[in-house]
Amino acid sequence: MSLKNQILDDMKKFMREKNEIALGAIRMLRAEIKNAEIDKKKELDDDEVIQVVQSAIKKRKDAVEQYEKAGRADLAEKEKKEIEILSKYLPEQLSEEELKKIIEEEIGKLESKDKKYFGQVMKGVMSKVKGRADGKLVNKLVNEAFNGGN
Repeated sequence: MSLKNQILDDMKKFMREKNEIALGAIRMLRAEIKNAEIDKKKELDDDEVIQVVQSAIKKRKDAVEQYEKAGRADLAEKEKKEIEILSKYLPEQLSEEELKKIIEEEIGKLESKDKKYFGQVMKGVMSKVKGRADGKLVNKLVNEAFNGGN
């Protein structure tokens, strides 16, 4: 079953359960997928749907940050629940140890551990982890690898 079909099935399930938070999150996700399809003028495959899910989760993480700064714990909690619901559509996330191993492999391909290769390492790592790791975490770990190596 494609990821889009799974999302549709889950939406129907949440309607029957009258789970308003989950239903709202899924409806918003389906709208974002539809908008992406309109922009690309084609139906999205599973990898492209995963990118849309990642984008939706990132928006919610940013919203949580803003709500917490504004003292709106109730709204931040709602966003966190939506993140939890949407996360199940992502592939299993890699652990920090697995990411560090991939980062070390990428850095090992370089002729030197110079910080100027940061972008090259990030590009290589992100192409390998595709949807299985948060970009902010990868960025932090690559930074640590370069700073720890100098």
